[in-house]
Amino acid sequence: MKQEIRLFGAIAVRPAVLALLSRFETATGFTVAVKRELNPTVKKQIEAGEPFDVVITNPNLVDDLTASGKVEAGSQIAFGRIAMGVAANAGSRPPGIESVEAFKQALKSAKSIAYASEGTSGGYFSGLLERLGIAEEVKSKLVAVTGGQTAPAVGRREAELGVVPVTSIPAASPKVMLVGKFPPELQSYVDFAIGISANSTDAGAAKQLSEFLVSAAVDDILAAKGIDRV
Repeated sequence: MKQEIRLFGAIAVRPAVLALLSRFETATGFTVAVKRELNPTVKKQIEAGEPFDVVITNPNLVDDLTASGKVEAGSQIAFGRIAMGVAANAGSRPPGIESVEAFKQALKSAKSIAYASEGTSGGYFSGLLERLGIAEEVKSKLVAVTGGQTAPAVGRREAELGVVPVTSIPAASPKVMLVGKFPPELQSYVDFAIGISANSTDAGAAKQLSEFLVSAAVDDILAAKGIDRV
């Protein structure tokens, strides 16, 4: 029976990670069981006793899990970062968002805007609306989406636009397309790090997976899926 490694990761990184795992499994003979949740939920479930071998989530959450004894001290390593982008229904005429003013106008003109009501990206977007001075103006258009389903909600036409980490948009195709990334002045990257469980059933196998995920050999695949190395 093949050794199984339990990988618990954030929803935003799942599409990119899944593209890599068959290569790892073929090379090592291990199998990888993937579970995904929003970043705060990953931390909460691990703290509540969810078993795992490797975790991918925000660096500060890996720090917290290390402090609480759930992640092995010294095992944290940077994985990459994901830019924020705007999604629209495939086949629609997307607005221009190349500048700050164009981005603001696109949000003000949209009939509805889906965003993650939980997690890192939704928190940033809420603060950005305040920063742009349009929070009250677009408040009635906002569609709060839970469970990492923002891009699929756009595909189901529950909202005209969606504000999401760019990795979530190709995962929802062919019904959803990427309008573009946030303008550079407004861009915020969601950072991710890897940690190894302090109670892994096979710490050696977990370390192999961690090293594989941060190796230069997979940089091109991750970049194509929307993850930038730091």
